Amino acid sequence: MALRTFLFAMVLLAGVCAPVAQAQLGRILINGIVPCGNSTKTSTKTTPVFPNALVQLQCGGSVVSSATTNDDGVFTMTLNLLTTLLSTLLSGCNLVVDTPLSNCDASLPSGGILQSALQLLTGGLVGGILGGVINIIPAGFNLVH
Repeated sequence: MALRTFLFAMVLLAGVCAPVAQAQLGRILINGIVPCGNSTKTSTKTTPVFPNALVQLQCGGSVVSSATTNDDGVFTMTLNLLTTLLSTLLSGCNLVVDTPLSNCDASLPSGGILQSALQLLTGGLVGGILGGVINIIPAGFNLVH
C-alpha cells in the first residue's frame, strides 16, 4: 500500500512540474521602433516615430504574429521557441507595417508598405538559450511599393 501511495505521489508531482518545465524552455522576443519615414537607413534621433501602426510578422505570406506600436512607436512580439524555427524566422520572415505612412505624416506616400528583415541581437543566441529569451530586432524598415 505504501508503494502505491508513493507511486501516485510521484506521478502527481511529475504532472504538476511538466507544464512549468515546458514554459521555461524559451521565448523569442521581437521588438523595435517603427520610424515615421520611408527608410531607417536615413533615420536619425530626430526622426519621428510611427504610433498606432499595425506591425505584422509574415512568414511565407502568412501572418504569424502581430502587434500595434505604442505612442513611442515601439512594438513587441513574443513567440514560443518550441514552435518557431529560429533559422526560418531569420531567413524567411519579415516585419511588415501595412498602415499607410501618410497616417503619421501627411507629406509621406499613402501607397506601399514598410518592410524589414529580422536580425539576431548581438550575443542574443547563447544568452537567449541560457537565459530563456532570444532577442530579435528589425534589420531596418524600408518602403516597398
